[in-house]
Amino acid sequence: MLNLNIRNVLAFTHDVLAVFVAWVLAYCLRFNFQLPPPVYAAMLDALYWLVPLHAGVAWKLGLYRGLWRYASLADLKRIFLAVGLSGVLVAAIVSMASLQASIPRTVLVLHPIGLILLMSGSRIAYRIFKEYRLYGHASLRGEPVLVVGTGDAAVDLLRELRRSAHWHVVGLLDDEPGRWGRDLYGVKVLGGIDELPAWAERFTVRNVILALPSATAERRRHALEVASGARLTTLTVPAFADLLSGRFSISQIRHVELEDLLGREEVALDNAGLDALIRDQVIMVTGAGGSIGSELCRQIARYRPRTLVLFELSEFALYRISEEFAQDFPEIAVVPVIGDVRDYTRVSFAMREWAPQLVFHAAAYKHVPLMESINAWEAISNNVLGTLTLAEAAVATGVRRFVFVSTDKAVNPSNVMGVTKRLAERICMANQGISATRFVVVRFGNVLGSTGSVIPKFRQQILAGGPITVTHPDITRFFMTIPEAAQLVLQAALMGKGGEVFVLDMGEPVKIVDLARDMIRLSGFSESEIGIVFTGLRPGEKLSEELMASDERTLPTPHAKLRIAASENLPSGEWLRTLEARLADLQNVGAEEIRERLRELVPEYRPQVS
Repeated sequence: MLNLNIRNVLAFTHDVLAVFVAWVLAYCLRFNFQLPPPVYAAMLDALYWLVPLHAGVAWKLGLYRGLWRYASLADLKRIFLAVGLSGVLVAAIVSMASLQASIPRTVLVLHPIGLILLMSGSRIAYRIFKEYRLYGHASLRGEPVLVVGTGDAAVDLLRELRRSAHWHVVGLLDDEPGRWGRDLYGVKVLGGIDELPAWAERFTVRNVILALPSATAERRRHALEVASGARLTTLTVPAFADLLSGRFSISQIRHVELEDLLGREEVALDNAGLDALIRDQVIMVTGAGGSIGSELCRQIARYRPRTLVLFELSEFALYRISEEFAQDFPEIAVVPVIGDVRDYTRVSFAMREWAPQLVFHAAAYKHVPLMESINAWEAISNNVLGTLTLAEAAVATGVRRFVFVSTDKAVNPSNVMGVTKRLAERICMANQGISATRFVVVRFGNVLGSTGSVIPKFRQQILAGGPITVTHPDITRFFMTIPEAAQLVLQAALMGKGGEVFVLDMGEPVKIVDLARDMIRLSGFSESEIGIVFTGLRPGEKLSEELMASDERTLPTPHAKLRIAASENLPSGEWLRTLEARLADLQNVGAEEIRERLRELVPEYRPQVS
């Protein structure tokens, strides 16, 4: 039902008067402003039925639901429809009632035209008046800023910033010469991106906004380098996928992040399949408070599971993710369980109590140097025996699908962390087929911003004034974003039939030193101000990582970003039964002996100790 208020009443009254004025004006134009008395009388008589007809049609079509201050193309379309429909009805009434003698055909044409001009013109004029009154002087108060880009994102940004009291856009820059000299919303396209320093100096600009959400990483990187060279603060609009999803609007300007320069394509998900897999199911995630585990929970929540069991050892991490879900996903039943994956009693209790159909195992110790010597046994206990415990409980309680999150460091491992993840992979493969539970492994490289990644460390070093420490000038790693990794884990879970090791497409490896340079530029410094120091490879660290082991071959899948690593050397049930016994006596021995025992279990393991 339409809410009646003073604005609705005034708008309705205005349109009734517009019908009257347009009708009289049409007659005046038809008779050259010299109306004979019979014509004048016929004109007034027609108003008794004409005005209610137009008013009724306009009301029925919802012309009074919107606010004139926000009059838009949709409102103009409704006006055209209402006036057009009313015009057809008026013509039909005139014809059926044989009123052609008193109402000329010219009037039937002129009246709708005049009415459209009056109704739409008033609304547009009012919006212009209100916007000028609210924002007309914003440019005098706002800080001058340059915008890079002239596409749809730039147009939307200009429209939003016209209302901003903080920013005043003084020019646009684009590398397309055909657009130079043109105007967008009254802002001129000044030239190419390489001219940014000159224009920034001319307009005394300190900030530049990149409106390039769908551009290539190379183009964004080039724009950042030019802006950094001019000592400008670089901001950006949200990523294209965020704009499409509705999570962010174009006006939510933020600082450029490393993810913007990574150039990763958006993940295409089988949403229908994932919806069928997850909706109304009970899902359990171990390590639910970690970077990967928490993002997995967020991605899972999109498909509305009935219950989400958050299994986490850290009390604070579990509290944080529980509070987040209480606010963002109140409709999902969340069960926060504090527990250790090594504790069979606790794990099996959680699985029996809530009966998850799908388990994602993301809990792990992942920091290479920390796990290499004095904490080597903890890496074995958590990563290997924890996975073994969890797998046994999943089989015993009838979990339908078990998805293990692995790492590229498990491939031809050179460190304790990597070899423990390799053993965990083999545990999953050995469990496949002994019950109805499907075991799936997903292997990928580093994720930007995850716990233990170099990004937080580099950020702290920059805040401290430098230098940034990099182990080797040639060290490279595969990188992807946390949301991308979580999405592909879900996709692999859907595609897995049991016994597969899915390898994610990580793109090209990235030099860590280039990552450090990008972070320096993003922080508004130069390399001369924040130096880079090479400290040498750490224990267990390789120059480059691999995604496929030496005894594996890759097989394609229907998804472009997922492949299967097929191995000829699969573990047997006997291997699984003896594994725990072969590791049990390592708790109180030195790191060197632990590495020797691990090498017996994983022949491709090549320890690198410096």
